[in-house]
Amino acid sequence: LEQQLDSRLFDRIGRTVSLTEPGQELLPRARKILLELEDARRSLSNLSGEVSGTLSVAASHHISLHRLPPVLRQYTREYPQVKLDLRFDESEIAYDNVLKGKLEIALITLSPNPDPNILSQAIWQDKLHYVVAPDHPLAKLKQVTLEQLTCYPAILPGTATFTRLIAEQPFSEQKLHPDIAMSTNYLDTIKMMVGIGLGWSLLPETMTDASLSVLNVDAPPVTRELGYIAHKERTLSNAARRFIHLLDQAAEKG
Repeated sequence: LEQQLDSRLFDRIGRTVSLTEPGQELLPRARKILLELEDARRSLSNLSGEVSGTLSVAASHHISLHRLPPVLRQYTREYPQVKLDLRFDESEIAYDNVLKGKLEIALITLSPNPDPNILSQAIWQDKLHYVVAPDHPLAKLKQVTLEQLTCYPAILPGTATFTRLIAEQPFSEQKLHPDIAMSTNYLDTIKMMVGIGLGWSLLPETMTDASLSVLNVDAPPVTRELGYIAHKERTLSNAARRFIHLLDQAAEKG
């Protein structure tokens, strides 16, 4: 390749190989060529109508635990010839991997501002509730305002997450700033910390139980959309199309 382009693409120093400036320039084009080749292979394979091969899917931890099992069970029963390459990633990582062509599908918290190249489809509406420990001072109040919440420590997902953007939006609209005491991207960890009284949070309805007290907050309901994403310019395999069909059926059932 270096001979054909008449340009050195790699610096070879001892056992270390790194890209030169021309190599860096060529890299995104080379990745695009590989994606186009894989796309062509999928298109030709789809002509047979067979549902087989490897399906690369990523799912967020929350969806994997609370939403995915019934769909996954049905899919593996109906299409046993498909080998699942199933990864459990944070929504933002899975989103980036679909955008780069490393995954066919991802099941994630949908981005409020998706990239133009991303096809996204909502499947589940995830209601979020403001929660505290049962012995928290706010738990004694019949109604709580967003301003009152800012007077107490909050435990929310990391700043780079889609859920954090959704959680902060009601406060931003009122020009309020939550007192973020701690953050983690694992909702089960947040639930534990809230349950032992370290602060309040905004958690999915599916996670609320007797260990938490749901607050009646004087603010519009907060929901986040959970669903699948794919790349608009990539050809999906038959295996991916069947998987999406089952997801769409799940959406119809609610």
